[in-house]
Amino acid sequence: MTPDINTDDTYCRCLLTQTRSMSAVLSRWFTQHTGGYAPIFLRLLLAYEFAEAGLEKYHGENWFANLSFPFPFNLLSAEASWNMAMGLELLSPLALVLGLATRFFSVALMVLTVVAIAAVHWPAHWQTLAELWQGYAITDKGYGNYKLPLLYLLMLASLFCSGAGWLSVDYWLGRKFFKD
Repeated sequence: MTPDINTDDTYCRCLLTQTRSMSAVLSRWFTQHTGGYAPIFLRLLLAYEFAEAGLEKYHGENWFANLSFPFPFNLLSAEASWNMAMGLELLSPLALVLGLATRFFSVALMVLTVVAIAAVHWPAHWQTLAELWQGYAITDKGYGNYKLPLLYLLMLASLFCSGAGWLSVDYWLGRKFFKD
């Protein structure tokens, strides 16, 4: 007896349809029940990284005097730039952990990160995209080392777009004062 190809084909299609249906149900369930928790992971990671940078500045010496900052940040003194960067890097981690004014602090840290990329992490000299691409690394061989700040920038952009999530002061304040 030869197998019926139509029966096998129908069985496979039915199995595929059921799998897709189950996948859609699971996806909806995860989105409804866990989707608002995802930003906490980004908030905690970014809070740690920026707090570490702020504490290094707090306990270290000002090395901003040797840098050239992009306009309009070049209008500030090295001391003012140092104190502003340190203050933001010490205050924003607390806000990120709490989920307080997350979008504001995400934008503020994005500006700080873009300035850091332009002043410190971008390759000083490059002629081709291949040379520029060498700076997308975490290394002490030069070339700029803009990989980590770029990753922070993308994580901050994600927080800006999504907000703080369910485990946050922002969410609690939104529900308390801006009920539908």
